[in-house]
Amino acid sequence: MRKKIVAGNWKCNTTVQEGVELAKAVNELVAKADAKNVVVVLGTPFTHITSVVSAVDASLINVAAQNCAAEAKGAFTGEVSAAMVKSTGATHVILGHSERREYYGETSEILNKKVALALANGLTPIYCCGEALSIREANEQNAYVKTQLEETIFNLSAEDFSKLAIAYEPIWAIGTGVTASTAQAQEMLAYIRGLIADKFGKAVAEETSILYGGSCNAKNAPELFAQADIDGGLIGGASLKAEDFLGIITAY
Repeated sequence: MRKKIVAGNWKCNTTVQEGVELAKAVNELVAKADAKNVVVVLGTPFTHITSVVSAVDASLINVAAQNCAAEAKGAFTGEVSAAMVKSTGATHVILGHSERREYYGETSEILNKKVALALANGLTPIYCCGEALSIREANEQNAYVKTQLEETIFNLSAEDFSKLAIAYEPIWAIGTGVTASTAQAQEMLAYIRGLIADKFGKAVAEETSILYGGSCNAKNAPELFAQADIDGGLIGGASLKAEDFLGIITAY
């Protein structure tokens, strides 16, 4: 049975001290809620990871980096390698986020390197894909997402592919005033699962956790998570408030 995952992406928010307090609050609420059927992940800034790992119960809360370098080590000022991330106690890493692609020019070539290094260092990649509004309006979203996957994680062996999770981000529905319906979310995640089945076989597809990375909150999470192919969420703003995040975690 594939894992249900609710991952928070704090992005460039909170100081270390604020992040530790938020992590402690989430940990306390998750412990009280007894949400053992959900893998909870906190995607913190690099500066926070070690402190947050120390502040939470590893049996309840996993910690993720929001990115890692495309190189193993060397003269790459400002970069943080997958090995460095692993050494902090983090278990996951978010890769290919739409903001990394758009603002920092991350290409499929770069992401192939990052995924390989993450896996080599025992990290679980949460690999993001998704289309912009212009692509959705042109009804080219399926072909676009297919290409994103074919150029990157579909290059992996079935064994390595089975070690990651996928997060679909409808970029067109994030901060644009346009809302993705539950049906649209389910349709795309079912399509992605079908692509995985075609590439790696039905058994692998059925075990792959695919998350929805749209504007998910405590109100719409129950409806979203009730869909056959939505295995959780990659949560942005709602993960910055412990009570709001818990409402999503307990939506199953």
